[in-house]
Amino acid sequence: MAQLVALYKHPTDTNAFDDYYASTHVPLAKTLPGLRRYEISTGPVVAASGDSPYHLVALLQFDSLDAIQTALGSPEGQKTAADLANFAQAGVELLMFDREDA
Repeated sequence: MAQLVALYKHPTDTNAFDDYYASTHVPLAKTLPGLRRYEISTGPVVAASGDSPYHLVALLQFDSLDAIQTALGSPEGQKTAADLANFAQAGVELLMFDREDA
């Protein structure tokens, strides 16, 4: 399995971010081909060292890194990526990696 982690930084207007994310971005992201699982954080994102720069964390699971790249390069992936400009002005970091249960 492989994981895509989206780390969304604190927006200026958290209510507008949360509303848009839930009503528009999540449905778009759920159209990504090969998506196996989609999870998001609830409540504050806390860092062990103190204040976290992140407002929300999304975890998207795919079969492989190749499947993530294929999904991101698809028309649905391009549409989902383009949508980030509509609500994630504070920034988002995307991390991708293979994973296994330990």
